[in-house]
Amino acid sequence: MDMDLDLTSYKVYGYRWVMLLAFMAVVAANQLLWITFASITSDATKYFAVSDLQIGLLSLSFMLVYIITAVPASWVIDTYGIRVAVGIGAALTGVFGLLRGLAAPNYTLVLVSQIGIAVGQPFILNATTKLAARWFPIQERATASGLGSLAIYVGIVAGLALTPYLLLISNMRAMLIGYGLFALAAALLFFAFARENPPSAPCPPGQEARSLVFDGLKQSLRNRNFILLLVIFFIELGIFNAVTTWVEDIVRPRGFTSTQAGIAGGLMVLAGVIGAVIVPTLSDHYRKRTPFIILAVACAIPGLIGITYALNYPELLVSSFVMGFFLLSAGPLGFQYAAEITYPAPEGMSNGLVLLVGQISGIAFIFAMDSFRTPVTGAMTPSLIVLIVLMVAALILCTRLKDSKLLNRS
Repeated sequence: MDMDLDLTSYKVYGYRWVMLLAFMAVVAANQLLWITFASITSDATKYFAVSDLQIGLLSLSFMLVYIITAVPASWVIDTYGIRVAVGIGAALTGVFGLLRGLAAPNYTLVLVSQIGIAVGQPFILNATTKLAARWFPIQERATASGLGSLAIYVGIVAGLALTPYLLLISNMRAMLIGYGLFALAAALLFFAFARENPPSAPCPPGQEARSLVFDGLKQSLRNRNFILLLVIFFIELGIFNAVTTWVEDIVRPRGFTSTQAGIAGGLMVLAGVIGAVIVPTLSDHYRKRTPFIILAVACAIPGLIGITYALNYPELLVSSFVMGFFLLSAGPLGFQYAAEITYPAPEGMSNGLVLLVGQISGIAFIFAMDSFRTPVTGAMTPSLIVLIVLMVAALILCTRLKDSKLLNRS
């Protein structure tokens, strides 16, 4: 590898971008398979001859499985490294992604395959900040985490926006097989290009040291800023998971079609792609995290209000864009902020805990939204109002966060 940058006391290597791109391909594939059915709920219920909730379970299974596998996956990441851990996740995603298509239209086998893909998810997603810390200097780590999160959003955009279109021009089984082949190709790409470490650490001597995994867990849970961040992301990630899971059911009572729902959901995540590039880059430039987290949460609130009450398609699209741009840009900032305030705890553990609380709240919010539909129309407006109130509460908590001193030590 050729040296790309020569900084005062350490080197940074150009291959870090190859490593990041290989990782992003696996992330995108995994998230595409997670969100596949969210924008085609009504079509999927007819195809599999099951209820709306059973189709919702295909997405919900990812959150349920994550609760069980998050901590073991983080342990594998921090003990055996990125190549082994992400390789496990990539293999599960590729193999079960293809089996899911081959199993259609058998709902039970599709659900089993979906669970297999879900087991792979934490091995992939929990490695985002570990990869950033291992390959990137601290002044680029929010950007690297942002690009890793961007891959999450790219996969979700494809799942929400492309799926209704592909279903129109082909059929359910062909679409699922196509997605499985893509996931298998992404896994092979990762195995071909992934490397564990650069020749030397991208940070000053001593900063690469990490505490033991479970020691780091205990230290993190005593950290006031980290506990506040977990509460904030319990709300924010839960809202995102719930809204993307029920996107069609949220807007259908107001007369929007499944195609319009898919486009709105896709636009929300596409805006998040843009936000995940712009906002973390600004955060790296100014060496600040908390002001940008506050900005992201504050500006996402009007977007959620618009999604709750929009009566025409342009309003729905604008609201989806605003919510997506700001809410999803908070994700990579939160992951990197967690890694910095819990240092020297291993990054896989802090990343995993932030995602874990979001999966737990996502499950709770998804079931609550389904349970509290209005009796006649099935609208989810009452639940969405509660989510708006929770987001305001999260904003108040954001104002109590303090930046890590680690930002100014590199």
